[in-house]
Amino acid sequence: MDIAATNSPTASPATASAASGDQTLINSDFQTFLTMLTTQMQNQDPLNPMESTEFATQLATFSGVEQQVRTNELLGSLQDSMALSRMGQIAGWIGMDARAEMPMAFNGQPLTLYATDNALADRMELVVTDADGQTLQRLAIPATETAFQWAGVTSDGEPLPSGVYGFHVEYFADDEPIDTQPAQGYARIEEAQVVNGDIWLSIAGGVQVNASLVQAVRDPG
Repeated sequence: MDIAATNSPTASPATASAASGDQTLINSDFQTFLTMLTTQMQNQDPLNPMESTEFATQLATFSGVEQQVRTNELLGSLQDSMALSRMGQIAGWIGMDARAEMPMAFNGQPLTLYATDNALADRMELVVTDADGQTLQRLAIPATETAFQWAGVTSDGEPLPSGVYGFHVEYFADDEPIDTQPAQGYARIEEAQVVNGDIWLSIAGGVQVNASLVQAVRDPG
């Protein structure tokens, strides 16, 4: 599915206010530094005056700190702008189904899951865990990269309670474990938000997934 690009966003009021505050702080600190340097020059011992190179070193040191602060401001603004630009693209994902390695909400209906193939494995098992990470089930699944269903029932055929469950796949060769990988599944995207420069998706069931982990998006219809 193609997602159309959007125009570059402007800086948010919070970002602009923070940048303005930092700039004011730098100017204030620079004036304070000049005042202290002037006072130091006025009160130096005339019989043992400070070398001019020492003043130059102090000026250069402050200038370097000031430049580093400005650089950090620029990088922070750039990161926020990139995140907001991506947000404009990902906004079209709201209401779509995203495929990712993540816990899945179960409401009584079978879940379709996906496992990555491992050429060295001759057997694969799905491991199901509860919200506390405790293992509930171990089920044999096809040793190929194909979709399979988890029915969400006990060994007696009784349905498991609704809730969020974790899924990962263990790979075996001659009954020796050789690898473990999270399983993937599709779930509805309910919200997207920027957190510390990263885009996080709110998935059905209260699951939070980083947008960078999404492998595919599809229309739920």
